[in-house]
Amino acid sequence: MKEAKFKTTINCGNCVRAVTGFLADVKGISHWEVNTDDPNKVLVVQGEELDVQEVKAAVEDAGFDIELLPAT
Repeated sequence: MKEAKFKTTINCGNCVRAVTGFLADVKGISHWEVNTDDPNKVLVVQGEELDVQEVKAAVEDAGFDIELLPAT
């Protein structure tokens, strides 16, 4: 399973709900979550065939900023 982490501006429960529909439309995502307590509002996305560009586009379409974090 692949995993990607992103710094975002998704900073509250309402924001998470707002982005849910957009991420649901991205093929290949099996699980995602946002740590709104983290200062970087880290979005973790997991899936077998993850397309980072599609994830970025979905979050941007929902109205949030997103930046891929380097793999650790």
